[in-house]
Amino acid sequence: MPTYARIHQFNQSLIYHLYNRSNGKRPIFKHSKDFIYFINLLKKYALRFNLKIYHWVIMSNHYHLLLELAEPKQISKIMAGLAKAYSCYYHKTYFTAGFLWQGRFKMQPIQKNKYLVACGRYIEKNPVRAGMVIKSFEYPYSSAKYYCLGKNDGITTEDPEFLTFGTNLSSRRTEYIEFLRKFNDKEEIFNNFEQPIGNKEFLRKFIKENGRLTSKRRGRPRKELTSNSLRER
Repeated sequence: MPTYARIHQFNQSLIYHLYNRSNGKRPIFKHSKDFIYFINLLKKYALRFNLKIYHWVIMSNHYHLLLELAEPKQISKIMAGLAKAYSCYYHKTYFTAGFLWQGRFKMQPIQKNKYLVACGRYIEKNPVRAGMVIKSFEYPYSSAKYYCLGKNDGITTEDPEFLTFGTNLSSRRTEYIEFLRKFNDKEEIFNNFEQPIGNKEFLRKFIKENGRLTSKRRGRPRKELTSNSLRER
């Protein structure tokens, strides 16, 4: 992960798409008790560090979080603590030892209120893309059930853009279910953790403030993607 993403003091117009995967891609969330333990860790860390976790999913060998925090400088401390805490639980439970995670977590800065819900869909569609369920809310370990069914999981902070899906709660849930159903290949931009996601003004500001980030793309500049184009509603 580039140095800039860890040392830059991000302001609150940014959120973070965070990802970590097990060493060797082996399953480390094997049973419901493992998922529940990690969910309880997220609850604990959300309270301790004032995290707003807008979207999340826990798969058998990796997880995604989309969050905002009051003190961005603490992100490495938070993620390291989370990884260590689950490693201790896993080794104690399954009588194992060694490195549980593939390495340092990956982090992608995302411009708030522009790409938030699009990245959320990318995260919540993980179980569908993996062929585990037909509908995102059928998977028990993600924020999809919060938005689609109204299940209070104790983790999810409501995405501000959720209000734009309808005039009342019932219509918002119905529209969100339809939103998740639609395939959108533009969401592949969230695969590249080395590239912050935002509009041209955001990217220019990011380069100017940090002084280290330079685009790896050559030729024509990246076409700006808006929340509307990603939603394709």
